[in-house]
Amino acid sequence: MLGFQLDTWDYITFAALAVIVLGFVLFLIFLLGLPGRIAIARKHPEAEAVNLMGWVGFLAIVPWIQALIWAFKPSDVVDIRRFPREVAQATEEEIGRLSGKAAAKKSHEPVDAKPVTKSDA
Repeated sequence: MLGFQLDTWDYITFAALAVIVLGFVLFLIFLLGLPGRIAIARKHPEAEAVNLMGWVGFLAIVPWIQALIWAFKPSDVVDIRRFPREVAQATEEEIGRLSGKAAAKKSHEPVDAKPVTKSDA
């Protein structure tokens, strides 16, 4: 069919090319997930967004670089809807979900809170 006979060296060449392509694909998968893994390890509040931006950023290199920088940047998120303790707990739960570990759910009620009665109101 090819007009010549394939010998052992041809098959060794094909196997070497397959190993090189497989190695490149595995390296690419490792590299694209790197910003997300760094953000999860550093307990970044926006770890899920960093992870997604790292995977989608391969289409254009600039978003991937931005995701890598964002993973290392210490982020101070101020959410006026929650107190800092609640933000920390929500971040822990999100990191636990992203890393595959279930975070222990803590009560949102402050320790020094007392029940409100009709006489207090």
